[in-house]
Amino acid sequence: MLQVTGLTKIFGGLRAVDNASLWVDEGRIVALIGPNGAGKTTLFACIAGFLPVNAGRVEFLGRDITGLPVHEIARAGMVRTFQITQPFAKLTVHENIAVGAYQKFSHRAQAWAHAQAIAEQVGMSHMLAQPASELTVAGRKRLELARALATSPRLLLLDEVMAGLNPSEILEIIAIIRQIRDRGVTVLLIEHVMHAVMSLSDHIHVLSYGKIIAEGSPQQVVSNQAVVEAYLGRGSTAADAAAGAPHA
Repeated sequence: MLQVTGLTKIFGGLRAVDNASLWVDEGRIVALIGPNGAGKTTLFACIAGFLPVNAGRVEFLGRDITGLPVHEIARAGMVRTFQITQPFAKLTVHENIAVGAYQKFSHRAQAWAHAQAIAEQVGMSHMLAQPASELTVAGRKRLELARALATSPRLLLLDEVMAGLNPSEILEIIAIIRQIRDRGVTVLLIEHVMHAVMSLSDHIHVLSYGKIIAEGSPQQVVSNQAVVEAYLGRGSTAADAAAGAPHA
């Protein structure tokens, strides 16, 4: 479904993304993980058209979308969320979701009904009349998900949708993401909540200093020495990672 080949993004003299290649098969949940500052969000932005690339190629559904405007990529079926949610604060939850629905539906009644169905999918049907400005962190995260889903994507890029949530809220989001996949939407996610990554992911790509250093199943990645050292420091072991003990 998605094939990224040799993607490079340079800011001044910094290679924020350095010859990165990854793929996402349709119908799967795939994670992109790595330490803070690894370049994950920059890579997402390049894939989804928010940043121009210096080199490389992005193919989606067999089409080269490298360099296309964001709205064309979204219309093709790839949509992303953001770490920092920015809903229309003065609009209600229902109105916020309906904005995304207008990409698919030209008539207000259709967009309104679609938005209500999406709200039910993410557990916000009881909040439809609530102004977005009054939502909690968890509520804003759900709304960000709903706004993206309202565009009827084929591939959904989720950028730290669980950041700032408590354990019970994380479990609820995990269930929602599984339901999204079961409804036919493929998911590529950036996430630091590792138990969620291990629980959700069919496949994982690991980014460190802009480079993909490993890929594989959750079990393969968690036991990969390069991944352990990227997170905990050179000389650390898989046993250190399992124990949560940083290497001195």
